Amino acid sequence: MHFKSSILLVLLVASLSACVTQKVETSAVKHKLPEFSWDKMPLYMHLRKSTAFTNKEVKYIAKHPLITFEKTTGSKTYGSTEKGTIKAAEAVKKINPNATILYYKNVVINWGGYKEDEDFLYQYPEALLVNNKGQKAVMPNGKTGFFDISQDYVRDYWLKHVEKVSDNPFIDGVFLDANIKVLVPVFFNSRVGEVKQKAIKSGYLSMMADLESQIGEDNLLLANILRVRPEFEDSGREYLKFFDGSYLEGFERGHTSTTYEDYLAKGIETVQKSAREGNVIAMSLGIGKGLKNAEEGIDDARKKVNIDEDFAKRLDYLLAIFLVCAEKYSYVYPHDGYAVGSSAVWLKTFPQYEKKLGAPKGYAKREGYIYTRSFEHLDVWLDIKNKTAQLDWK
Repeated sequence: MHFKSSILLVLLVASLSACVTQKVETSAVKHKLPEFSWDKMPLYMHLRKSTAFTNKEVKYIAKHPLITFEKTTGSKTYGSTEKGTIKAAEAVKKINPNATILYYKNVVINWGGYKEDEDFLYQYPEALLVNNKGQKAVMPNGKTGFFDISQDYVRDYWLKHVEKVSDNPFIDGVFLDANIKVLVPVFFNSRVGEVKQKAIKSGYLSMMADLESQIGEDNLLLANILRVRPEFEDSGREYLKFFDGSYLEGFERGHTSTTYEDYLAKGIETVQKSAREGNVIAMSLGIGKGLKNAEEGIDDARKKVNIDEDFAKRLDYLLAIFLVCAEKYSYVYPHDGYAVGSSAVWLKTFPQYEKKLGAPKGYAKREGYIYTRSFEHLDVWLDIKNKTAQLDWK
């Protein structure tokens, strides 16, 4: 009996060990912070495709250390953005388990394609924001509405939804959009009035504090928050306390009262400070021009570019802007739109991405509107007044 029991015990331990090993091999690796290296240009990826990605596309995406799957991702194939994002993340993680993958969730806009949102609003239609006339408040497209996050139960739903998706082993964090629409009074003042706008902002601040305390320890929280605007005390840096870093868009777009170079210089200064404090930076820079009916410099839909000599100069200029700002955990995505089907840069790798970069030898130096900075294998010269740059690779 003793001999048989020993054999059974050995077999049981071996079986349990095999199960544990198999679980480790098949589980995803979650990262609070993305992988980072100065070896080559540190790249960010931000994209959407309503159908499933092909194997070729997944391999391309998996090369990036930090990835955001936008709204509508996989929704046509899998029935919802939630499922589509998780499926895409799982496919990427099989190739690169170290990739950090973010789930896109707007803080207030009710974008379509989210099954749980649809179910929630079917049960609670009053969760949508209405104006003083009792009519649905909408985006400029005239149809997309907003969650009324001034209400406790709406915020509770939003938080539970985000927590549920982020609990998936293939999701490493959340990309939070439309923060500026909530924080800058003019957007909601014009739709629901000043009193309601203040209530929405208060609800947002409460919701972000709860999000950070509930899932922030284990999940990367990246917000579209840094922006040079007169309404902000410090270009949005005052709100970084809720997040691990900022995505950047509209980086070259100046206000009518500000010159292009002054606006951009202020943005560069803002990012430099934030990056040096250890914040994650995901810099989105548009190569092509914004579409005619899109919000200038902001909308993710852009005119398709031609890969020619002008493109190469423009790419060098954008990369120079990034490089005078970049610190550890800074990443860049020069692009002509997030919808992969209409992009000329999709699935392409450019020489600047493959050359050796090396660590910076110090912070960027500024004289007027000219910036210089040296890396181990690259010297950067940038003139933002004349919109020119030179990358001298060693």
